[in-house]
Amino acid sequence: MLAAFLAIGLAPLLAIAQVDTDSVGPTTSYASKADNKICNVLDYGAVADNSTDIGPPISDAWDECKDGGVVYIPPGDYALNTWVDLTGGSSCAINLDGILYRTGTDGGNMIYIEHTTDFELLSSTSAGAVQGFGYVFHAEGSIDGPRILRLYEVEDFSVHDLILVDSPSFHFSMDTCSNGEVYNMIIRGGNEGGLDGIDIWSENTWIHDISVTNKDECVTVKSPAQNILVESIYCNWSGGCAMGSLADDTDISDITYRNIYTWSSNQMYMIKSNGGNGTVSNVLLENFIGHGNAYSLDIDQYWSSETTAAGDGVQLNNITINNWKGTEEDGAERGPIRVVCSDTAPCTDVTIEDFAMWTEEGDSQWYLCESAYGDGVCLESGDDYTSYTTTVTVTAAPSGYSAPTMAADLTSAFGTDSPIPIPTIPTSFYPGLTPYSSLASALPTSIYPV
Repeated sequence: MLAAFLAIGLAPLLAIAQVDTDSVGPTTSYASKADNKICNVLDYGAVADNSTDIGPPISDAWDECKDGGVVYIPPGDYALNTWVDLTGGSSCAINLDGILYRTGTDGGNMIYIEHTTDFELLSSTSAGAVQGFGYVFHAEGSIDGPRILRLYEVEDFSVHDLILVDSPSFHFSMDTCSNGEVYNMIIRGGNEGGLDGIDIWSENTWIHDISVTNKDECVTVKSPAQNILVESIYCNWSGGCAMGSLADDTDISDITYRNIYTWSSNQMYMIKSNGGNGTVSNVLLENFIGHGNAYSLDIDQYWSSETTAAGDGVQLNNITINNWKGTEEDGAERGPIRVVCSDTAPCTDVTIEDFAMWTEEGDSQWYLCESAYGDGVCLESGDDYTSYTTTVTVTAAPSGYSAPTMAADLTSAFGTDSPIPIPTIPTSFYPGLTPYSSLASALPTSIYPV
């Protein structure tokens, strides 16, 4: 089995494919859909009294407008007591300008959209939200409640200008989707594991200008996934961005994370697995700024929080880490570079360059590499892939590590025993960068007519 891994390592360094940002998103404009038909949920029995269940009106409006129109939820407070399973849409949109408050207690997905094409989910006021009231579950020690939003087999889509708050479980999952764009969102969850921000296992998708607060995944790629671009992400007191957990039949390739700002989180980026098989190839992690995080770069193929899967390990090949700046919480306790690869599936063609981070506590830090081959810091070079462990201790700060902070950096996490307030969507997600797209609320009303 090791010979097969070595053959992969000897292959030429591969270029990392980029998402064609012109090929993602709906193929028909919202205005054209609205011109065809608007299904206002108030006409289907919805009442903005934060008591009447809006689930059936949303489903009925969807049935009327899913073949070419807009489901419109006007501003106001609505109770969501029964979940909505919206399927079979084509050339349609949902405009959530109101706030949905969870009152139901079922598991599953509060909003589930599947088998749909040319689709847009948005708030034209950039104030539409779903309040999951997850603290009701979390205060009793449970994270087995519903997810807020899941997309399954959705093509040519966008999700934007939405606020997702305090999900009982995951906040937003994209499963087997393609040609999507997700942007201008804020997600705020409790300070507990299992409350992921955005999870994606899909292809040809662009995720940008997102802020996440929680204590688990910020924006995470899972398997299978191909051609994913994640950029301008603000992990503001979060678990941090990651890939995994990876196990059997892993198939991930051509992934770029760029312009990622991470504050007071578990890590800046982690690739995590324990045993398993398959491949991760062509990954670029560039322009990362971090402050106050426990870990910085953490590749762990013996991740103890995951049950060991059968197999020799997931093969990681052509992984580039470039231009990381800032500070970690305590570099003597948790060094800023930790690349721990499988002895039976060593990482190959790993590059770590322009990496300048320094500790906030003490006066030393370390870099750790195990069975990882490539160029930079403690990595071994060459193609004689044998098991090794190298630790490098540094007692002087690297030049150029200083990096800016963000004005909205939180001073504490949100708890798990009281409601989390509904925030507004920020206008900055990475120091010095303007978001790619204006908030919908700043656009002419002709773009998103209601």
